[in-house]
Parts: sequence; structure tokens; C-alpha cells
Amino acid sequence: MGDIFTYNCSKVKIALGTHAVTGYAEDSFVVIEPLDGGVTSKAGCDGEIVRSVDPNERVTVKITLLQSSPTHKFLLNKYKQDKKDGGGAFPILINDLTGKEKVSADSAWVAKLPSKTNGKDSQNKEWVLETGQAAMNLE
Repeated sequence: MGDIFTYNCSKVKIALGTHAVTGYAEDSFVVIEPLDGGVTSKAGCDGEIVRSVDPNERVTVKITLLQSSPTHKFLLNKYKQDKKDGGGAFPILINDLTGKEKVSADSAWVAKLPSKTNGKDSQNKEWVLETGQAAMNLE
């Protein structure tokens, strides 16, 4: 008989400095994308191949929140602080407590403000963050 594993979205915790993110969107609420070029290769005319490993370990983090989330104010204040004096960076930790997946970086910042959307129902907002060198365990 095979092993059974359980995922519980309420066990995925995101900390931005001392701020605990709350008000996650109902579906996909965090996306982590490496910014590196991975491993690329080139082949010469004689068929010799060289591989290049990009040492960049930065990531883009997209966090999607309910319109009512108090995290909007935190991120907006950090963005404004960065625009004013460059002091809007903060550490980031994304930790799935049901498994071993964890992403962390000593420095992250708001790279892009969310789009402003209004409609009949409340609208989710997506924040785009970037990090310095990040540690990722995606087992």
C-alpha cells in the first residue's frame, strides 16, 4: 500500500519581516519563479558542447490576496518607503508546514504594484515581489 500525503493550504505561511501575511486568495495565492537562466548549453561547429550554469538564485514571488487583506497596507507602505529612501526591503519566508517546501531570502522588495480592479464582487490583488539570493527547498 502506498504512502498518503496531505496538503492543507492553511498550513502555508508567508512572513514578510515581522508581518504575517493574511487574507490569501481562494485559489492560487503564491507563485515562486526562479529568475536564473538555469543551465544553458551551446554547441560548436565541431559538435563540442559547453554548458553554462547561472549562479543567480533570486526569485520572483507573486502573492494574491483578498481585497480585504491587511497585507495590502504593509506592502504599499514598503513600496512607498523604497521609492522615498530605498529602505523598503524586508526578509521573506514562505513555509509549507505540511511538508518540506520552504523558500527564504534575507532581502525582498515590492517590484510592482497590483492592478486596480473594481467590480460587482470583491477583487483579488496580485503583488509582485523580487528577492536577493534565495534559499529554496522544493522537495
